[in-house]
Amino acid sequence: MTARLLLAASLAALTAACTAADTGPATAAVAAPPAAVAAPQADHAAQLKTLFAESDEANLQRNPISALFRGDLRYADRFGDYISDDYFAAEIAASQADLARLNAIPRAALSAQDQVAYDVFKWQTELGLRGMSPEIMALTVVRPIDHFFGFHTFFPDISSGEGAAPFKTLADYENNLKRIDGYVTILDRSIGRFREGMASGVVQPRLVVDNVIGQLDTQIGMGVADSVFMGPLKKFPAEISAADQARLRSDYAAAVKDKILPAYVRLRDFLKKEYRPAAREGVGLAHMKGGDTLYTFLIEQNTTLPLTADEVHATGLREVERIKGEMEKVKTQVGYKGTLPQFFEHLRTDPKFKVATKQELTDGYYAIGKKVDLRIGELFSTIPKSPLEIRPVPAYREKNDAGGSYQQGTPDGSRPGVFYFNTYDLPSRTTPGMETLYLHEGSPGHHFQISLAQENEALPSFMRFGGNTAFVEGWALYAETLGPRIGMLTDPYQYFGHLNDQMLRAMRLVVDTGLHSKKWTRDQAIKYMLDNSSMSRTDAVSEVERYIAIPGQALAYMTGRLKIQELRDRAERELGPKFDIREFHAQVLMTGALPLAVLEAKIDRWIAEKKAG
Repeated sequence: MTARLLLAASLAALTAACTAADTGPATAAVAAPPAAVAAPQADHAAQLKTLFAESDEANLQRNPISALFRGDLRYADRFGDYISDDYFAAEIAASQADLARLNAIPRAALSAQDQVAYDVFKWQTELGLRGMSPEIMALTVVRPIDHFFGFHTFFPDISSGEGAAPFKTLADYENNLKRIDGYVTILDRSIGRFREGMASGVVQPRLVVDNVIGQLDTQIGMGVADSVFMGPLKKFPAEISAADQARLRSDYAAAVKDKILPAYVRLRDFLKKEYRPAAREGVGLAHMKGGDTLYTFLIEQNTTLPLTADEVHATGLREVERIKGEMEKVKTQVGYKGTLPQFFEHLRTDPKFKVATKQELTDGYYAIGKKVDLRIGELFSTIPKSPLEIRPVPAYREKNDAGGSYQQGTPDGSRPGVFYFNTYDLPSRTTPGMETLYLHEGSPGHHFQISLAQENEALPSFMRFGGNTAFVEGWALYAETLGPRIGMLTDPYQYFGHLNDQMLRAMRLVVDTGLHSKKWTRDQAIKYMLDNSSMSRTDAVSEVERYIAIPGQALAYMTGRLKIQELRDRAERELGPKFDIREFHAQVLMTGALPLAVLEAKIDRWIAEKKAG
């Protein structure tokens, strides 16, 4: 990636463009002379800044893995708790204290940019407290692991030598060994939480349990020498002595043999022998005790909007039909004479849409990345300084992983962002859609949005490193649509791949709500996806089983994308020749991932300011 450009100028423009956003009536402070309000406003801004800094620091101490992902190594010798009653009590107390301090700061006295930060902090803290209410926690804490977001899915990657944890010094290696103890504790405590759910009647679907058992079997089967945790020992930094290297090899082997593998076996055997017989057959939350209540909360948590399942389902059906119309046009353009479902099957099976090797797929993504880099400056005034690497999904998790994913780098660029593409069941992978996947996961999708936020030191840490799924995934889906502006998606099959990916996100609105609100079966959901897209059965199964494991998350993509597109259309319509897409993108991106209502209010203020100017 090219170096970051004009960050200071972009921030200055952003600050100037923002105006007051208080929804209440004007007060005496508005009419007072500037000198009369300058000092109090500065004082309130300082209070807000102090609150944000102290809250963030306390959060990192309670959640050290979050610090590790940022590249902050002060707590790198800790894994964290994340699962005990004491942990949740501390999280609740911290959130309540933060809100009390926030509410004591008069919002109307803050600058426009500080009001945005105030609104985001308030929204996410209040939502977090709702998620830790007794009613919701009774439905979530007792299901601590699934095949998509379980501790066992991300900690091995962190510890692999190619993940978030650095292995540059002797201390890095020692800290990782210390984190392993916390990891084993979490796995064992998860068994206790599962047992609580068995007693209360709140359990995972049997399908999810089987997938987790399969993942544990895979990691157990790797043994000691081939364990992912032994990855950092393959190449030591030069500064680590031969004696220390020998000791570390012995200590790591012992940790895998005597701690990690036995913990995996304990968890696997518990799930197989005790939990699986008690697991539910119905895959959706509609089949779980309290599922309707939880799904309503998850819809708002993931979309940041108070939507109902029926509203989301209806939006999905409309988008599916609209995109099918666009697909028909491409089918006609390439001269295919059959039906749209037959065209889907043609794209799935024709050898010309296949790759022979993983390397061929890798080379294809590298070529796409270079093409994007040449013209991305036409759409953005600021480019991330963090480089972007392209890698296949590691073998130990590829079976249950998505087709593509992104892992953030560090703010200083010392650890790159990584675009992962999946090569599992290579014959099922097709080339249409490669450009779209890169635009979504890499540039200008997740890599731009996440990197620009965390590299922006003018933002409070919770906005640099936090966010919400609707904005993060909505931006990445919107980023796909920018392809034609920089010379991408000109090939009709690549454009069809783009439509296919848009269709995937539209189908998610239908399928996720179908599973969790309308009692759809797994097979019913898979059939719907195959009938309305050219995705392979392997991908359709993986997608549906993902929605089963993490209800509501899939709703965020299209919801966020539709809102961002709506705001751009509004800005273009109202500003006319004053509209600059680079400036619009800076307005969207340079304050981090905002709840959609906060983003809309910000863009409306920007439009009004531009019109007035």
